[in-house]
Amino acid sequence: MSQKTPRNFFKPLAIGAPDPMRELPVRLERMIHFVPPHLEKVRAKVPQMADQADVVLANLEDAIPADAKDAARDGAIEMGKMVDWQGKGTGFWSRVNPLNSPWFQEDVSRLVLEAGEQLDVIMLPKVEGPWDIHFADQYVAQLEAKAGLKRPILFHAILETAQGMALVEEIALASPRMQGISLGPADLAADRKMKTTRVGGGHPYYRVVDDPNEDGSKRESAQQDPWHYTIARMVDACRMAGINAFYGPFGDIADSEACEQQFRNAFLLGCSGTWSLHPSQIEIAKRVFSPAPDEVKFARRILEAMPDGTGVAMLDGKMQDDATWKQAKVISDLADLVSEKDPELAKAYAAD
Repeated sequence: MSQKTPRNFFKPLAIGAPDPMRELPVRLERMIHFVPPHLEKVRAKVPQMADQADVVLANLEDAIPADAKDAARDGAIEMGKMVDWQGKGTGFWSRVNPLNSPWFQEDVSRLVLEAGEQLDVIMLPKVEGPWDIHFADQYVAQLEAKAGLKRPILFHAILETAQGMALVEEIALASPRMQGISLGPADLAADRKMKTTRVGGGHPYYRVVDDPNEDGSKRESAQQDPWHYTIARMVDACRMAGINAFYGPFGDIADSEACEQQFRNAFLLGCSGTWSLHPSQIEIAKRVFSPAPDEVKFARRILEAMPDGTGVAMLDGKMQDDATWKQAKVISDLADLVSEKDPELAKAYAAD
């Protein structure tokens, strides 16, 4: 048997560890803002970031030089103490180094033992299969018991290898700690041997063209999204498991228009949020991953027309039924969550 039985799935993996969560906390997570914690100048801005972002993440992995790993770890622990994250309602996460690195064990042990009361999620990079989740699950349970934590720390996996992609459904179901999965386009592109140096987004070489014109004139063409299949499959795996899917990084900080479009594609396909690598991307993600006021108002008209979610109603010449009621409920529920944190959008959603 490769999986735990249903009766054992929600049992703690260590004596004294907190009970696993049966339902994920309902939280607004439109963007996960990455912070390099070894840089004191950036770290000093963390309290301000906690007011702006839904989630602030202390990054210990990629983009942190090998000789700065200890300083980054120290900085992450300090970040945990700079804000009352649990009281504020802003998520505090950390991306640790991968399981096959020399830094993973100390990353996790120090985070759990020294910042576990504030830490919501550990982001696990380069997850290749459910065995990676199982190992980390057992290890964190032992540390939680040692620290006397009453609330379990959740896991967020990054989809960065072809093998991880092939096993994404098993990864999503591997543990009740699973909070979600993010697309890691740069590492995944390299592992797949895709011929690109871009970090996310479309590519001018990935196109479709019209049939030849009889007069020999130039054929119309359109750039395509090479990540469409990957995102859609990741979303399906996550929703099957009752967890959240996230778009990952968009590397071209200067190209805000393309960034916004990529975020919008991911939002439409079912992603709950994305990563932000620069403060400018926080505002883009906040705008994109909040439903538009016009859509919210129409969704709520559907719910009002069909209060019990059954039957048929006609609105503006469009037929509404049980299926569209469910679609409207998704948008309305997200608007309610956004309204709790964003007074301006709350006013826009409520305006006639």
